[in-house]
Amino acid sequence: MISNNYIDRFNTFDRILHWTVALSFFLLFLSGVGLFANAFFGFFEMFGGPQQAIMVHKWTGVVFFVGSIILFLSHAGDTCRFDADDIRWIAKLGGYLSRKHQDIPQSKFNAGQKLFGIFAIIATLVMGITGWIIWDPTAYSRELTQLSLMLHGLFFTLFMIAMVVHIYLATIANPGTIEGMLWGQVRKSWAKAHAIKWYQKMLKS
Repeated sequence: MISNNYIDRFNTFDRILHWTVALSFFLLFLSGVGLFANAFFGFFEMFGGPQQAIMVHKWTGVVFFVGSIILFLSHAGDTCRFDADDIRWIAKLGGYLSRKHQDIPQSKFNAGQKLFGIFAIIATLVMGITGWIIWDPTAYSRELTQLSLMLHGLFFTLFMIAMVVHIYLATIANPGTIEGMLWGQVRKSWAKAHAIKWYQKMLKS
């Protein structure tokens, strides 16, 4: 729906699913960072001790894994489709490193958001599979368990970096972006500036 100043961007299901995945991600971070390095061992006390934190981490991982897959599949049509404008956006890094305005028309999600979505599902699958192996390491070979621990830690680090960038770009760097995921709508002015091809498509629908 399009009103005088706003346009619908995400429905209630999208927003609930997004925040479920986001909250489970940070709960996974808080409950699992103590396993990543001894310096963060104190985080376990937030959950009543290491055993309780590990149990929270395991079951929250299931919620995150399932939620992330549903979230990705819900928007796969937009996320996995790249065109010439997306290639230009990637080549110029969205213009974030340039002082000049980069007028590169984008669809519902810009190329950076698409790449983040694809990375997120790959990381989710890797961490989900390795997490399953780590859940009961005695059921697998020592080599596979060690490889799983290494990959789990690596993708944890990469995911945290990507998430920090994602949050920054959705808030401080691009004011108005997060409104869509909070209230379901964005300003028309935002849509014209950040997702003009999607905006024009919405006008015709």
